[in-house]
Amino acid sequence: MKSTRFLAIPASIAGLALAFLFVPSSNAECGSFVKPAITHANWNANLDKGHLLRASLAGTGDQESESEATPSIVGMWHVHFISDGISSGIPGGVPEGAEVDAGYSQWHSDGTETTNSGARAPNTGNICFGVWKKVGASRYLLNHFGISWDPTKGPVGPAGPAGELIGPARIRADVTLDPEGEHFTGKFTIDQYDEAGNHLVHLEGTLNGDRMGVNTPESSIF
Repeated sequence: MKSTRFLAIPASIAGLALAFLFVPSSNAECGSFVKPAITHANWNANLDKGHLLRASLAGTGDQESESEATPSIVGMWHVHFISDGISSGIPGGVPEGAEVDAGYSQWHSDGTETTNSGARAPNTGNICFGVWKKVGASRYLLNHFGISWDPTKGPVGPAGPAGELIGPARIRADVTLDPEGEHFTGKFTIDQYDEAGNHLVHLEGTLNGDRMGVNTPESSIF
């Protein structure tokens, strides 16, 4: 990544979803799934002539219709979480401009989202999930949950510590898609809790995303 990643977060919160993403839940748990409700098929009792029956899936409002004229958030994104320098619960804080996470995120047409975190170790669960809603012409809200682990604790075996559960992390984001639909930017917050509901960590920053397509070269992600 071109930005300098912040690595000074102590081990006690190393499992924090400063990853998604971002985010936004694997040793990370799903956000709630928004299941579409099936509507009845429109029908016409006049059976003496041919006609078309129209059936549809009625969504919950999280989905958006796509057209070439209206860019959509749906797709795959290369994302970066950059600290605004506002945090609590992290000794020494997080410097403004530090990259706290980066990775790949997919926003699905059913209103769900998945992120693969690059800053979080796979053995702590670096895949997490969220749900999103369109709230303006190009504005989207994301609510993302993960389960955080501390990989330095727990029973020690041949491969090292087994890890110890910290608790749930919530990532919220408010982003705006550019007119071309190739980039989004906005604000995010990360809040980490323990299993008793105690608030451990709060972090704020800027979230940026660049769309990835079938012709995206590997050189664009370094």
